Amino acid sequence: MDKRTNKVSVFEKVGYALGDGAANIAWRGVSTFLLFFYTDVFGLAPAAAGLLLLVARFSDGVSDVGMGVIGDMTNSKYGKFRPWVLWTAIPLAVILSLLFTTPDLGPTGKLIYAYSTYILFTLIYTANNIPYGALMAVMTGDNKERTSIGSYRMVGAFAGGMIVQGALLYLVAHFGNVNPEINITELNQSKYEVVVSTPQNVPNANIKTEDGIATIIWSDVSKNPDKEPGKYISFSMEADQDYSFIVEGEESLSADKIRLINQKKGYSYSIYVMSVFLALFMFITFASTKERIAPPMEQKTNLLRDLKDLVKNKPWLVLLIVGLLWTIYNSTKQGMVMYYFTLYVNNQLLAASFLVGLMIASIVGAMVTAPLSKIFGKRRLFIYALLFSGGVNALFLFCGSDDIGAIFTIGIVSEFGAAIFPTLFFTMLGDAADYSEYKNGRRATGLIYSAGSFVTKFGGGLAAALIGAVLAAYHYDGMDSSTIEGAIPAIKMLMSWIPALVALLAAVLMTIYPLNQSKMDEINIELDARRAAK
Repeated sequence: MDKRTNKVSVFEKVGYALGDGAANIAWRGVSTFLLFFYTDVFGLAPAAAGLLLLVARFSDGVSDVGMGVIGDMTNSKYGKFRPWVLWTAIPLAVILSLLFTTPDLGPTGKLIYAYSTYILFTLIYTANNIPYGALMAVMTGDNKERTSIGSYRMVGAFAGGMIVQGALLYLVAHFGNVNPEINITELNQSKYEVVVSTPQNVPNANIKTEDGIATIIWSDVSKNPDKEPGKYISFSMEADQDYSFIVEGEESLSADKIRLINQKKGYSYSIYVMSVFLALFMFITFASTKERIAPPMEQKTNLLRDLKDLVKNKPWLVLLIVGLLWTIYNSTKQGMVMYYFTLYVNNQLLAASFLVGLMIASIVGAMVTAPLSKIFGKRRLFIYALLFSGGVNALFLFCGSDDIGAIFTIGIVSEFGAAIFPTLFFTMLGDAADYSEYKNGRRATGLIYSAGSFVTKFGGGLAAALIGAVLAAYHYDGMDSSTIEGAIPAIKMLMSWIPALVALLAAVLMTIYPLNQSKMDEINIELDARRAAK
């Protein structure tokens, strides 16, 4: 870095961005797929799964603040924050794999396992991501350059999200493919009897047609729980046993159009592959970045004073609440994608293409954030993005299940605006750290980022609880396909106007954020002068 211009090389920015690519393999994988995995693969009740995510995210708040303090107190030859990226790379990859592993347990055992692995995941993710986020604030003292780093970071984040969201369902289909024996008997036009068997036990089989158009019901409903037809049926298969279904509503049905997937094996093996890339990207981030901004030399560790400074830091307080709200907005949208495409659009694999489209839009949104912030300023751009994304997202309410073009267009345009939120948010936390040093003569970067990280994770927990509660209110049960039809209104609400209202509230609150660009220029000039005098 040139000390006079505070410029950071493109190579270092890309290396830093790969760290959020790795983090988002975990974060997007969990936020997009875990609730669906818990309810429709592992077999937890929606309300119990939503409560689990809320409780774990809330308890994560203590570890977030604690990790921020630990980061500020860390002193090593690699710096304060970089070594944590290295130390936590492999543990994070391992716990992510365990999160999507499905041991054969009873209902109570499943809950205990889910709580244990998820809480451990949040702890390790915190130990990795708090230092990683704080690292951006100490790579340069220039707030404009930090915005550029933030744009690179979000491009990396969305690219990592695109990897997991775009590839995971195809990997599940690949690793979970059962290759059953299938016999089809045509009963009359668009109605067939389908008999499947397999030489191996499949504890969590899922049968549906390739296009997801036909309805499926057990041939002998008296012996099976699903008495109403659905788009798919999940069940347990024993080796060399015949399972017979009536499939209706799709013409010219052939064996190659029947999909029988071992979901437990598919999800587990897919996440194992993703976890390898996660660890590799973290190693590259550690090796390619450098810390350059240190607290004032005369600053002594004083947690009580740092906490007092924090609660008096108005820019940080506003960001805290806005960060909670935009996370609820984004996490609700992300968490509903699998339900929306599986149960409403009736094409689960189409969700992968949709998610890739969102990630491409997110990358573009992150790339234009820095130049747009120069035009509008960070605060105004944040407000405009919230109003734009939320308003567009509300249009999902008017989409029918076959309006694929409209669904993709609304989702992609809305996500373009939504990508600006995290890009600005984490950059502005660095501005809040500068403000604290400017006003109080002290810098607690890790503490500021830890509290910001807490609200983003807690917001994700609130979103999961919201989804679980609304689905439960409409009596949805992931193990009973007969409950799908009654839950469709809930799925449409959670995909459209409910998150839009949250975005509107966040935009209103952002109007009181006090740091405009002229104030940040004044702060940077003063801090540069102080550092040069020492």
